[in-house]
Amino acid sequence: MIRLPKPAVLAALVLSVAACSLRPPAPDLVEAADTIRTDNGTPGPAASADVFLAALAKHCGQAFAGRIVANTPTPTTPDPFEGKSLLMHVRGCEDPTRELRVPFHVGDDRSRTWVITRTTRGLRLKHDHRHEDGSEDVLTQYGGETTSAGTARRQEFPADAESIALFKREGSAASITNIWAMEIEPGQRFLYELARPGGRLFQVEFDLRTPISPPPAPWGYRD
Repeated sequence: MIRLPKPAVLAALVLSVAACSLRPPAPDLVEAADTIRTDNGTPGPAASADVFLAALAKHCGQAFAGRIVANTPTPTTPDPFEGKSLLMHVRGCEDPTRELRVPFHVGDDRSRTWVITRTTRGLRLKHDHRHEDGSEDVLTQYGGETTSAGTARRQEFPADAESIALFKREGSAASITNIWAMEIEPGQRFLYELARPGGRLFQVEFDLRTPISPPPAPWGYRD
């Protein structure tokens, strides 16, 4: 005897098949990450970190022009970013599942490199600052680690204890409340952000739709 599914089960199967037939083609890695959930329905931190890193790694070897989209309050001293060409170069991709290095060039100043590293809990962001001769600046290797799950599109990095100690030691007290963030939409845009609770907000947005010629290596590195 062939047993037919109960009406409730049959209805569920029909709805499931219908949903699959209406579902759009498989999305990219970032979209897929949003469907990876933990038991309580929130994105898993490991999944979000891995997919965020993979989304950025898709642009390894490419460089992109950027523009300032937020810079408040208005700087009272000459701003090192205003009026300068801004570009990012995704390089340092020897092990893209573990670490990426992304130089951030401001005009002819090639002193800045963002180092994004996979940790056991999420991602770590460090700022590698160098002089033209390759030596490290006194303010270097500062940043923080993700303290929450984040998402496949956005990761936030509050200043860690090591960075806070550095800022205090070097007389940069305003920076101890720094929260850096990065956002990515592969093939569309990348955003770098610095925010402070007191109202400071600095954002640079890069156009990932149009790669440009890669710049020279950042100071302290070789091509």
